[in-house]
Amino acid sequence: MSSSRLFLLALFGTAVTAAVLLVRFDGSADEAASSARLQPVQVVVQTLVPETVILSDELTGRVAAERRVEIRPQVGGVITQRLVREGMAVTRGQVLFEIDTAILKAELATAEAGLQRAVSAEAHASRAAERAAALLSGNATSLEKSESARNDLLTARANLAEAKAVVERRRLDLAFATIRAPISGYVGATLADEGALANPQSDRPLAVLQAVDRVYVDLRLPAGQLEALAEADATGLGPVTIAVGKEGARPLKAGTLRFADVVVDPGTGSAPVRVAVDNPDLSLLPGMYVRARVPRARLEKALLVPADAVLRAGTRPEIVVVASDGQASRRSVTLGETVGERVIVTDGLAAGERVVIRGQDRVQDGIPVTPLDADATTAPQPASSRDATSAGAVQP
Repeated sequence: MSSSRLFLLALFGTAVTAAVLLVRFDGSADEAASSARLQPVQVVVQTLVPETVILSDELTGRVAAERRVEIRPQVGGVITQRLVREGMAVTRGQVLFEIDTAILKAELATAEAGLQRAVSAEAHASRAAERAAALLSGNATSLEKSESARNDLLTARANLAEAKAVVERRRLDLAFATIRAPISGYVGATLADEGALANPQSDRPLAVLQAVDRVYVDLRLPAGQLEALAEADATGLGPVTIAVGKEGARPLKAGTLRFADVVVDPGTGSAPVRVAVDNPDLSLLPGMYVRARVPRARLEKALLVPADAVLRAGTRPEIVVVASDGQASRRSVTLGETVGERVIVTDGLAAGERVVIRGQDRVQDGIPVTPLDADATTAPQPASSRDATSAGAVQP
């Protein structure tokens, strides 16, 4: 046998062996794929439990002081003392400024001298009227002279009353030279210095006091939501919560709805709403922008699922549901509003059903799954924080 014929036989044997091995490998691969398809998929499920959820709208608002007072002088003069500084906390009645009283004291002394003249004149006129009346009763004087003496007495009494009023006015002016705080609050940056002239007609205040231990948050709410807001406030759905800064950076503050205006801005279609907030730590300052969460509705027996559990491959959102026999199936659902990291399912699911919240992307209809309870794998989630924010709410 020639060497070429031996080479051809060896090549043919190698090809036959390779074909046999390929057939066996393909069969083993098909069997492995079939076995993999029959292997249950491990998923994490959650049992639907009805909850009571309060829906709310998140709005932006601006902080305003509960009371703001501009300190203006009521008498003119040179400021001799400034007893406060910027940012200082003052109490009602505390002295803020002292105005030079030299001129005011001189005016008071002049008024008191005029009062003494009026007292003397009134006493003299009173004695004259008494004599005229006695002479008239004895027909020793005429009726005309008696009436004249009586008119002089009335004029003297009027002058006395005027002099007393002038003295009281000068005393008030002297008291106004000491400027006191009309409210308790904090002094702003606008301050007059010592030596400056206090002028009652000036447009510039000596100082500004603001009470910020309790503040207002002014919001603007779409007119269509005013009725829902009024109803929510009447039914006591809960306080308005105010957030400052980044989410979770500071604790939320509870506020009380004070009023919702009945006048709607024709340009924006919104109406002003005011919320009162206690502010003992002064974390809310006038002029700040904050986020307010305003409750507007209550949902009873709502079903919520994590937003990540929703599949959106088709035209409608789907949720993977695990039956009692361990078979999984996809189900079309109708979604409502977003509640934090969860979403309300308004149609397509029932209380007590188990939904897949992790691993749902690997599940097809009719395949078996190995469900793991979410409570056993992770810490329990807060019950929607009992506060839901509408997906269509105005974001800060």
